[in-house]
Amino acid sequence: MAKQIWKPANLLNPVPAVMVSCSDNEGHHNVMTAAWCGTVCSDPVMVSVSIRKSRYSHELISKSEEYVINLVSRDMVKTCDFVGIKSGRNIDKFALKGDLRITGCPSQKVGALSIAESPVSLECKVKQVLELGSHDMFVAEVVSTTVDDRILDENGRLDLKKADLVAYSHGEYYGLGELLGKFSFSTHKDERLKTRQAMNREKRSGKALQKERDGKDER
Repeated sequence: MAKQIWKPANLLNPVPAVMVSCSDNEGHHNVMTAAWCGTVCSDPVMVSVSIRKSRYSHELISKSEEYVINLVSRDMVKTCDFVGIKSGRNIDKFALKGDLRITGCPSQKVGALSIAESPVSLECKVKQVLELGSHDMFVAEVVSTTVDDRILDENGRLDLKKADLVAYSHGEYYGLGELLGKFSFSTHKDERLKTRQAMNREKRSGKALQKERDGKDER
């Protein structure tokens, strides 16, 4: 298999396409598209977003030290693209019309608005800013998570497949494809767990049957 050696390039793809909403806590709100956004820690729950210094959102987040990461479903992708092209210095992105419309709603623990149409919104408080070069990375702790009821299953568990999320790869947006496996499927742990559960059910049913027989014998 032939391969070429290129200069360093930002080819870590695909990445999530999200909309980051922010405020300066003085009445100015904005929404930007971000692809350079990710998880950095699980305990405490922490994320990051990298933004150029010249961006309006950089200015707002620097003042408030807060932002909200709003996941993007398929029916939001046109708006997601639009808010990444137009500057919030020139337009109010919470006043868009038609199929670009998004609705700002109060967040639980930060001053920045969340996006009502988003299936999942992560409210974040900045803990550290890393000046990396072209971009500054805002590392933040997630202080509240809002989840749309429509992406929960009948038992109240999160089912992200229902969110119909969007990914971004080398300048293009994609819907997520077919399921290839679940975590740990390569070790067959799922199969072993199902086998153990089946065996436990058989044991319980066997004990119940024996108890019923014992009861009949006593009668």
